[in-house]
Amino acid sequence: MIRNVAGAVLALAGATAAVLSPFRAWYDGRHGRDYAMDELFTGITEAKADLWWSLLLPFAFAALLTLVGVVLRSRLLVGLAGLVVLGFTVFWMVRVGQYEGSLTVDGGGTGLGDGVANALGGGILLLLGALVMSGRRGRRAREGPEERTGRAGRAWPEEPRAYAAPPGGPGPGTGPGPGPREDPVADPYGAPAGDPRESAAPGPYDPYGSEPTRTFEVPDRERDRGQDGPGPR
Repeated sequence: MIRNVAGAVLALAGATAAVLSPFRAWYDGRHGRDYAMDELFTGITEAKADLWWSLLLPFAFAALLTLVGVVLRSRLLVGLAGLVVLGFTVFWMVRVGQYEGSLTVDGGGTGLGDGVANALGGGILLLLGALVMSGRRGRRAREGPEERTGRAGRAWPEEPRAYAAPPGGPGPGTGPGPGPREDPVADPYGAPAGDPRESAAPGPYDPYGSEPTRTFEVPDRERDRGQDGPGPR
């Protein structure tokens, strides 16, 4: 937040300096608003340009970009405004140098004036403002833990936490169950392999809890009589 405010102050100061620069002397006492935009491409002349077709046009466009960038907290727009101001200022200096043969700086009112210094300083302030601004953050970065808790229903930890096991091993129900049995033969009735008493199939279900029904063999008297001989008549 503080970085955005400081960057916005620098950017607005730079845009103000750039917009006011065409109303200052640029070269030999001639103001920047006297140079037409088409003279930057066709060559410098002595004709006086219209105000809104002079160097004020690119600087006003840069000021508009600065305002939009500050409102949207866009470092890209603010930096682009600084490049526009510096680019047109340097381009003008190249054209004037070609027309005059050389560029001079004289404190007596000849040569480069304070309007050029204002434009260069405004462009530098715009670039510094773009560097100082932190820009826009994502939605999750702007939200605090309380907002994320209310939106998601519960707060998730930012990083996975490591939970140490209690001394003596994990308690019942907290750790994984026992591994698979290593018996060579699977017993469907749950008895250990190799125990014939427990592996026998259970008998029929008795709802009264009585013992299993035993089968007794009834002796055949006719067979016994045949073997022992005829009995008494």
